[in-house]
Amino acid sequence: MESIPTGERVVIGADFNGHVGEGNTGDEEVMGKFGAKERNLEGQIVVDFAKRKDMGVVNTYFQKREEHRVTYKSGGRRTQVDYILCRRGNLKEISDCKVVVGESVARQHRMVVCRMTLMVCKKNRSKIEIEKKTKWWMLKKEECCEEFRQKLRQALGGQVVLPDDWETTAEVIRETGRKVLGVSSGRRKEDKETWWWNEEVQDSIQRKRLAKKKWDMNRTEENRQEYKELQRRVKREVSKAKQKAYDELYTRLDTREGEKDLYRLARQRDRDGKDVQQVRVIKDRDGRVLTSEESVQRRWKEYFEELINEENERGKRVEGVDSVEQKVDKIRKDEVRKALKRMESGKAVGPDDIPVEVWKCLGEAAVECLTSLFNRVLEITIGG
Repeated sequence: MESIPTGERVVIGADFNGHVGEGNTGDEEVMGKFGAKERNLEGQIVVDFAKRKDMGVVNTYFQKREEHRVTYKSGGRRTQVDYILCRRGNLKEISDCKVVVGESVARQHRMVVCRMTLMVCKKNRSKIEIEKKTKWWMLKKEECCEEFRQKLRQALGGQVVLPDDWETTAEVIRETGRKVLGVSSGRRKEDKETWWWNEEVQDSIQRKRLAKKKWDMNRTEENRQEYKELQRRVKREVSKAKQKAYDELYTRLDTREGEKDLYRLARQRDRDGKDVQQVRVIKDRDGRVLTSEESVQRRWKEYFEELINEENERGKRVEGVDSVEQKVDKIRKDEVRKALKRMESGKAVGPDDIPVEVWKCLGEAAVECLTSLFNRVLEITIGG
C-alpha cells in the first residue's frame, strides 16, 4: 500500500479473518452500520487499518438480510470475515455490495459481489475491419463437396469444364462457395480449455447450483443429501465428458484435423500460463520503446518501406556470362494431378481466396483448368 500513489484507485478484497461487527459508533468515517455479529480483535485491526489508509469497509454500508451479509458458513458457524475495502473518496462509485447465495468461491467461503461504476475516458480506437471468410473447410464433408460441385456446374450453365478466363473462373468459384458453404463472422475462435464441455455437463452443473441455493435457504437433511448427490453426479459427468473428448482426440491424431485440435489445446494452455497475452510495442531506430498505436503503425510502415525498396543484388546479371536458352516443356496434367494430391488441406489461402480443398473437390475439371492456366503463365513469362 505504501508504494501506491495517493490519487490511484485501490480496491482490496480478501479474507481478513476478523469480525468488524454490527454498528459503527466511533468509526462512522470508515464503516457503515450493517456488519455481522460482535467485533473481535482481528476485526478491530481491520477497522484500524481502514482508518490509517483512509479507506471504507464496503460490505457494511448496505442494509441486507443476514443471509446476504454472512460470508463464511461451516457447521453451525455463520460469520462475516471476507470484506471489500476501497478509498473513502471512491465510496460514491459503489452502488451495491452483497453475498451471492448459492455460489462458493472457496470451501465454506461465499462469493461477495461489489457493484462499482467507474468514470473512464473513452479511448478513440481506429475501426477494425472484420474480414469475413468463406467456410471452405466445410468441403471436407462429402455432402457439402457434392453440393458445391452441382451448384458450380449450374453457375457455369451446366458445363463441367471451367472457363479459360481466370478472373471469371475465380469469381464463379468464390461466389458459389459463399452461397453453398456460407461465410464466417470474422471473429477469432477462442481456444478454450473447456473444449470437452457438453450439454449434459451444463445441465448437471445448473441443477447443482439450484440445489446449493435451496440448501443455503433451508438447511434440511433432505436438501443436503440432494445437493451432495448432485455434486457427485457433476464430477462423474465431467470425468465422462473429458474421457470421451480425449478418446475422440486420440483416434484422430493420425489425421490433419486431430493434429490441429492438439495444437489448439497446447496453444491455449500456453496462453493461460501467461500474464500478458499480447505485446503491442516496438522499438524505433534509436531503440526507444513505442507504445501508442499510431507510433507503432508508423514504425512498421517505415520498416516495410525500407525492406521493400532495398536493392536486391541477386536480381542483377553477372557481367561476362552468356545466358543459356533452351526449350521448356509444357506442364502436363499428370504433373498437376500429382501436385494436387501432395498438397495439404487446411492451409491459408492466397490472394485469390481459393484454397486447395476446392481443386481437390472439383477433381479432373480442376486439373484441366489449372494445367491450362499454368501453361499460359509459362508462355507469357518465357515470351516476356
